[in-house]
Amino acid sequence: MSEKTEHHKCLIIGSGPAGYTAAIYAARADMKPVMIQGMQPGGQLTITTEVENYPGYPKGTMGPEMMEDFKAQAERFGTDIRWGFVSSVDFSGPVHKVIVDEKTEMTADTIIIATGASAKWLGLESEQKYNGFGVSACAVCDGFFFKGQDVAIVGAGDTAAEEATYLAKLCKKVYMIVRRNEMRASKAMQHRVMNTPNIEVIYNSETKEIVGDKAVTGARIIDRNSGEERLLAVTGFFVAIGHEPNTQIFKDWLDLDETGYIKTIPGSTKTNIPGVFASGDAQDHIYRQAVTAAGTGCMAAIDAERYLAAQGVH
Repeated sequence: MSEKTEHHKCLIIGSGPAGYTAAIYAARADMKPVMIQGMQPGGQLTITTEVENYPGYPKGTMGPEMMEDFKAQAERFGTDIRWGFVSSVDFSGPVHKVIVDEKTEMTADTIIIATGASAKWLGLESEQKYNGFGVSACAVCDGFFFKGQDVAIVGAGDTAAEEATYLAKLCKKVYMIVRRNEMRASKAMQHRVMNTPNIEVIYNSETKEIVGDKAVTGARIIDRNSGEERLLAVTGFFVAIGHEPNTQIFKDWLDLDETGYIKTIPGSTKTNIPGVFASGDAQDHIYRQAVTAAGTGCMAAIDAERYLAAQGVH
């Protein structure tokens, strides 16, 4: 441990749209926020290529550039942005403790969690190779780029069914690759898929490889019963097998739902621990968009500012 523990009014854990927006608001409120960037500075948007659905960018922008803009704005108002990751926390006392990089102890009156979530992947080498070049984990973000084309989506739950029907409105044909002989999605969502003529559900199938040149040109799938292989000619390949919130370090302190998302008091970013606020994809498994994450980052900073005022911290 470091000899002297640093103390701050506001500590932000994570650096995606939620974290940076929280930083902008907290810095402008003179809370002198310190941000620990985490393992993926800039969050999920840094592995996204083009972003066309964020307001204020009429021509679209690249995900990493957009996060640089967010960062510059947070720094302009005085946010202290630091490399490192929070390895553990202790929320037992009125002052919250965090350990950075397993060695440096810091304390804070308020903590804003913006650790985000990570998409679950199939684990194929080709999936990472073409990530951003036809492979995506977000149909709502990237479906538009495949207008009028043939695409495939992997998954069998409600999210996969919802994304398949979303893609069907834009794309010529959607192949839905389901591992078992049935879908996990609710009956209502299954009916929606079945009633969409340009979705073809392929059961008992697994993706063996995504093929392409500079970008995706197809997906090689295998029938789990017969072992027969088939090549789907697609230009887009969407993975919809779920997301995992990056909340492991908080599980002993905060109320999480059954899939690990942080529970917040409805209409706020407050957690079950006073002075600890959660924003972005770490607490949102429904919308998961940059713009909604930014919105909750703003809410978290305002909630934190009001909490400090009520505690008489100046």
